[in-house]
Amino acid sequence: MRLLEQHGIAFEAVPYRYDESDLSVQRIAALNGLPEERIFKTLVTKGDRSGPLVAVIPGHATLSFKLLARASGNRKVRMAHPDELPSLTGYVRGGCSPVGIRRALPVFVDAAAMAHPTIYINGGKKGLLLHLNPNDLIQLTGATVVPIVSPSPKSTHE
Repeated sequence: MRLLEQHGIAFEAVPYRYDESDLSVQRIAALNGLPEERIFKTLVTKGDRSGPLVAVIPGHATLSFKLLARASGNRKVRMAHPDELPSLTGYVRGGCSPVGIRRALPVFVDAAAMAHPTIYINGGKKGLLLHLNPNDLIQLTGATVVPIVSPSPKSTHE
């Protein structure tokens, strides 16, 4: 939050209740009456060429490793192990934020963020979201905006 304030970025700190046994965005939205489609999760990954990467995607979506690899210049991308998170980011599982990471890492924000005037991202600890304009997040982190989620399966009843 200090970083956002230093850069004059408008945001709202939103405390939230969570269930330690279910840290899913769906559960957080339900427990707190928040719009699920505007809550974005932060995933820390590792590229075979680039090393650590940060992906910010809609909470209900699944990261496409193939699309992230292509966007980041890697052949393959995998999730970072939860035990690696503190040393890579300074954060723990369930509390990773794309803002204020210990060392500068490439950030990729899914293009879906641009469909919303504001989104919610993790505030750096379990129980805190930051509500802000996605353009401000992109500017602050130097993020690349690109589609990085797996396409939704098509309904067979269309």
